[in-house]
Parts: sequence; C-alpha cells; structure tokens
Amino acid sequence: MFKKILLLVATLGLLATGCSDDKAQKADLSGKLSEQNPIVVDESAKSITILAKVNGKYFNENTRHAVVFKGGNFGDKPVFIALANQNDFYAAMMKIGAKPGNNMTLKNGAQTQVEGDKINISVTWDGAPKSYDINEVIKDSNGKPIDMRFGGNEATAKSFNTGCIACLDSCPVGLISNHTYTNGAVEKRGEVVFNGVKEILPPDGTLVRITFKVAN
Repeated sequence: MFKKILLLVATLGLLATGCSDDKAQKADLSGKLSEQNPIVVDESAKSITILAKVNGKYFNENTRHAVVFKGGNFGDKPVFIALANQNDFYAAMMKIGAKPGNNMTLKNGAQTQVEGDKINISVTWDGAPKSYDINEVIKDSNGKPIDMRFGGNEATAKSFNTGCIACLDSCPVGLISNHTYTNGAVEKRGEVVFNGVKEILPPDGTLVRITFKVAN
C-alpha cells in the first residue's frame, strides 16, 4: 500500500512539472528569438515578434523606412534592420489571420492611403524599462500619429525584393505602411521627416524585439 502511495505522489509530481514547463514555454515566446530564429508567431494573440538591429544612421537622417529585412535591396535604409525576411513575415501575417488591404498600386500611390487591418507595433530590448509604441521611438516632424495598416502587396514585395516590412508612408511594395501619408510624402514631396528617437532607443547595432499585433 505504501509503495502505491509513493508511486501516485511521484506520478502527480511529474504531471505538475510537465504542466509548469508547458506554461513557461507558452509565456516566454520572446525567449525563442535568436539570430538563427528571428521570427516568432503567436496565433492566439494575433502577433508576430521579430529580431532586428537599431540603425543609428537615422537618428539624424530622414527615412521613409521603419523596418526592412537586412538582405533586401533597401536593407540599409530603415530605422530597424530586420533579421527576418519579408516573405516569411507575410506568411506569418497570413497565419495570424491578418487581412490585407491590397489597395495600393505603383500607379495610384500618390493619391491613395493604404488600407488593411490596423497593426500595432511595439519595440523593446534587453534592459529597456518597457515596451515602446512605434510612435515613441520614431518621430514624425509634423507630430502626426503613425497609423500602420497591413497593405499586403505580396506580389510586388517579392518582385522588387526591397525587404520592406514596414514603411512610413503608404506603400505599394512594403507589407505594412503608414495610412497617415500617401506615397511620396517623405522622399518626393518633403511633407514630413522621420527619425529614430536617439534619446529613447539604444545605440546603433543593438538587437531589439519588434512585435506586430493585429489591433482589435
């Protein structure tokens, strides 16, 4: 009888440990990120977290690029250089059920604001006091809010291979872009200047975790 009780206690202990491990794995999604595994998908939360590096060049210079894959043709142009590529990111957006607007074309860009699911973007890093909204770490010279939408643009993204994951004006190539401005507002018409906020962001080259979440 005593042996049976000991066996029952041991079995319950193993079950409890297994449950604890499962909970820990589910809770620590960001812990799975690495340079070898730079993208994590949380389907239940409808969010994607990627690994990226701060590009200190754009603390002072103007850019229309928020997040771009390092291997894309525009890999040196964003505030955040992503280690995850745009094609994997698009597949992840489909996996979490995000709905693309697909309303931007190469011809209508200057007159069209990007549509699609609204996407909240936040940034954090080791030692950061909190997770920062994109509006806290990228400054719009006009003081207008960055309003990111999932534009889609899968075919043009693959065709041009710019690597653009998130752009700061409406874009027919970038997967996500800013509804606040039509295409060309930054580089062609000079309506606005965007910079990374040096006073908040860590130094050039620091690894950061960027989370994209479908807004409910």
